[in-house]
Order: sequence, then structure tokens, then C-alpha cells
Amino acid sequence: MPAVVADTYVYLDWAATAPLGAEAAEAMAPYLMPGLANLGVGGNANSLHAPGRAAFAAMEDARRSIMRDLGASRPDEIVFTSGATEADDAALFGIASAAASERRQRGSGTFVPHVITTAVEHDAVLAPAKRLEAQGFRVTRLAPDRQGFVDARSLAAAIDADTVLVSVQAANSEVGSIQPVAELAGIAHEAGALFHTDAVQLLGKAPLDLGRLGVDAASLSAHKVGGPKGVGLLYLKARTPFSPYMLGGGQEAGRRSGTQNVAGIAGFAAALHAAVVNQEGETARLRLLRDKLYARLSSMDGIEATVDVEEGSVDFLPNIVHVLVAGMESETLILRLDMKGFGVSGGSACSSHSLDPSHVLRALGIGNDRAQGALRISMGRYTTEADIDAVAVAVALASALDWS
Repeated sequence: MPAVVADTYVYLDWAATAPLGAEAAEAMAPYLMPGLANLGVGGNANSLHAPGRAAFAAMEDARRSIMRDLGASRPDEIVFTSGATEADDAALFGIASAAASERRQRGSGTFVPHVITTAVEHDAVLAPAKRLEAQGFRVTRLAPDRQGFVDARSLAAAIDADTVLVSVQAANSEVGSIQPVAELAGIAHEAGALFHTDAVQLLGKAPLDLGRLGVDAASLSAHKVGGPKGVGLLYLKARTPFSPYMLGGGQEAGRRSGTQNVAGIAGFAAALHAAVVNQEGETARLRLLRDKLYARLSSMDGIEATVDVEEGSVDFLPNIVHVLVAGMESETLILRLDMKGFGVSGGSACSSHSLDPSHVLRALGIGNDRAQGALRISMGRYTTEADIDAVAVAVALASALDWS
């Protein structure tokens, strides 16, 4: 039987996942009724009978709601997936291959398709980029500066006539750096390349208007904003070249085959809308908590902020605090804090079982010894000032040599 988290447990790993929000739970409830009662809403959205039509109508309502909340132009620009990992994979494989094929058809001479990304991307982008490289694509991985930012000049210098796709995250999941996506997308488009962004961490933490941002594709996940796990989307701007990554029944206008998770999609739409409505106030509140925690932790011996986050900074996510604890290992710190009732992490949850230092920290030029003591504390909707005060004390105790 799984362990039960006590009411007193302080959860501070929101960058990994947010607890299911009340809005999402309420929206999903009708789809979770057992037995024949479920057929009122729970049919296959691709079936022609009444239960199927009801499910399809609900799914399209959710699609339109998400379209409006994200600033997309058309409902069919929203492609539902199983999560952001699938969306990232689909974007890199689907857009790069389709764009390269178009270039070959209209071009002449030697052409080796080129993809540009960064060294601090999530593994869901870095892994498919590596696969593309094995398939004959040239791949450039831009190095960030010490604070985790990608300079527009480095992209301009790397892009060339063969570049078909640029993929740069909107915000880093470990240290919180927010990239100048609109500027980078403009550089890509000027050179004739397409632009994709993994916007998972930015959603609900900063304004996200995909139309104004000027990207051709974006990946998002429901569970980062209080929606259910296992649901995400790929935003594909109209007329963006795309070769389907998931093949089969031709759902999602042929761009992602597989029976849609209507319950999860309804929960995603509800959670996203709540996050967008509350974003301005929540961002300001979380930024104050972030600044307070950075100040508390940075004043302790042996603890340093991984990046320089000035008080009130809008260049970093408002909910992430990342520090390096000298003489400690992340795993030890995480387990000690967990025993005291605090849930934190060392970095991305997708690589939490790896003993190697984070690739993000290595890209920032942080040596292995210092990177071993990485600690990420991420906050969200239910985080209070009392939680911040308590975890600061707990970190001081957990990092002490005589901890007990």
C-alpha cells in the first residue's frame, strides 16, 4: 500500500508536478462515474453514436477553451497528446523531418538539414535531437551564459541556410531562467527556420500568449498547472510543416493517432483556465516567497544561490529557488528533508534517479563537486509564507554535519 502523506507534509516540488486542482477534479468527475452512467459523457470521441458525440462535443469545447487561454488562432492548432514529452518528441521529429523534406523538394545542391537547440533543454528535447543527429541531421547545442540564458547573438551566429528548426525552452525547470523566446523566434524566422519551444514550466507562472510569442510550435503539460497527469498538447501554428509521429487511426486531424483522453482533456482545460485567471496575482505572491527564501538560504554558511536572482526579478521563474550546498549530496538532502516532512528535489524529476550531476548545471560551468549538492525548492498555489520559514530552518538542519 502506498505511503500516505500527512496533512502536515510541506510539498515544495511543484516544478515536478502540481497537486490536482479542485477545478480539474470537478471537470473530470462526470467522466469517472462507473458503469453505464458513464456513457452519458464517457464514450469514444471518435464514435458516431450519442455517447461518442457527447464526448466529442466536450473535447472540442475544451479545445476551444485552451485555444483562447493560450492565444492560439484556431482550435485545430491544439493537438492533444499524452504529455509534454510526447509533444516535444513529436515537434522535433515531426517538424524537422517535414521541413527538411520540403527544403529538398524545392532546393538544389547539397543540403544537410540542421537543427539548433540548447545545452540546458529538458531531456525530452535533447534525446530526440540526438536521434535526429544519428539520422543524418546536423545538431547544434547552444551554450547558455552562467545564469542559464541563451544569447540571441549565439543563435544568430549558429543559424545557417540549412537550419530547418530551432527549439529553445521558454523557462528552465532547474534554475528558472526565462529565455527571450520572441526574440529568438524572430531570428529563426528571418533565416527561414521554424521555431519550437518547450513552455511547460512557464505556463501559469508568466504570461503566455502563443500568438504574440511568434512560435510555430509549443509543448505543454496539464499536470504542471494542477491538471491530471498523462495529458498534454502540442501547439502547431496553422500551416506549420509536420509529419505525424504517432500513426494509427488518424485522430487529431491525422497529427496524433490514438483515442483521446476526454476526461483528462476536460481536466486540463479547467486547470489551465484557473491558472491563467489567477496568474498575475499568483506570480506576484510567489515572487515574494522566492525572494525571501533565496535571502534566507544564501545567508547560511555553505549554501549559495546557483544563479543570481535579484529581488523582484522577472527574468527568472517566480516559483523556483535553486541552491548549492557545500559538502552535501542532493540525495542525502532530499531524504533528510523528506524525513522531516518536506518534499523537495535536486532538479528535474525525469532524471531524479540518476547519480550524475545535472546536465543543466554542467552547462552553466558548475563543477561536479559543487553540482552534487544541488537543491531545488519549487512553490505553487498552496505554498505559504509559513512553509518558506519552516523549510529554511529544515535546510539548515539537514545540511548540518551533526544532523539527527
